[in-house]
Amino acid sequence: WDGISFENDYNKISVPILSIDGWYDIFLRGDINDDARMRKEGKTPEARNGKRLIVGPWAHETGGRVALPPNLGAAPPNPVDFGSDAAVDKRVLHLRWFDHWLKGIDNGVGTDAPVQIFVMGKNYWRNENEWPLARTKYTNYYIQSGGKANSASGDGVLTAEQPKGSDTDTFTYDPANPVPSMGGNVCCSNVPSGPWDQRSVEERKDVLVYTTPAMREATEITGPIKMELYASTSAKDTDWTAKLVDIQPDGFAQNIQSGIVRARYRDGGGKPAKMIEPGKIYSYTIDLWATSYVILPGHKLRLEISSSDFPRFDRNLNTGEDPNTGTKMVAAKQTIYHSARYPSHVVLPLIPQETAK
Repeated sequence: WDGISFENDYNKISVPILSIDGWYDIFLRGDINDDARMRKEGKTPEARNGKRLIVGPWAHETGGRVALPPNLGAAPPNPVDFGSDAAVDKRVLHLRWFDHWLKGIDNGVGTDAPVQIFVMGKNYWRNENEWPLARTKYTNYYIQSGGKANSASGDGVLTAEQPKGSDTDTFTYDPANPVPSMGGNVCCSNVPSGPWDQRSVEERKDVLVYTTPAMREATEITGPIKMELYASTSAKDTDWTAKLVDIQPDGFAQNIQSGIVRARYRDGGGKPAKMIEPGKIYSYTIDLWATSYVILPGHKLRLEISSSDFPRFDRNLNTGEDPNTGTKMVAAKQTIYHSARYPSHVVLPLIPQETAK
């Protein structure tokens, strides 16, 4: 990978870059990282100051459209309509960019906002000066339950109040029966991408579900999201997944963003794999990438926790074997901790609504 990666070559790039991405695009995390690195490490002032980032409510294949036309892929179009403003002709953006930088045409590109984002939920475009937003209020939302958070019918709660008890939730992860991917940041297959209804997933007993009460006022989540998870497993290695979901008044459960961590790589990519001790409690950080999404009044915010999201992510077979050659599968007993000592929580980038627009 190091041979084809340019992660150490930002200081060699001397021209401005326009990055166009989608909140449900498989390359979202990479483009956001590139944007930050170019603004700091670009070779020339023009490259650093001229960097632009545009993020819409799209998946990878949609090409700026709200839904995927039947002739562009095998997956069905997603069922969520973000409004006519969400559709963008990327060719116009490309030509405008090249007209300015290659032909010297003064068409306003030089004074465009550094960051342009589509705010889902309220469904409008907004200009920003930086990413992440300087006015972000990072807020912990903790998971709590009476020990029965399995499925949407369980007793899981998502709250800003820190846990005081010592409860846990358990489930069995069987790699022979993984949790199916329903939308999300997938690409180039017959797996649905983008926003999708998660209700069928949330019926499973191997999915833990934690939900807030209905929101009394609009709550904007814009920025990078991560989860701090305390967990143990009976296996030598396993995965942990987290997914944010908007529960709408009619019951539609729209995925916002999700992420995964493999236990053996809990220290981060590029570092040596470290196997875990079965039964031991470890702290894991799950990167849920980023979003810009408003939970409207009357809606609920939900967090799903499990150990698979297949086929978006390959299954962990729970054996500790090489995932490229391993063939044996082992079901694992998974335990999630949410206590004063082990306060599992998701860190949300909340934007004060008086400053949102």
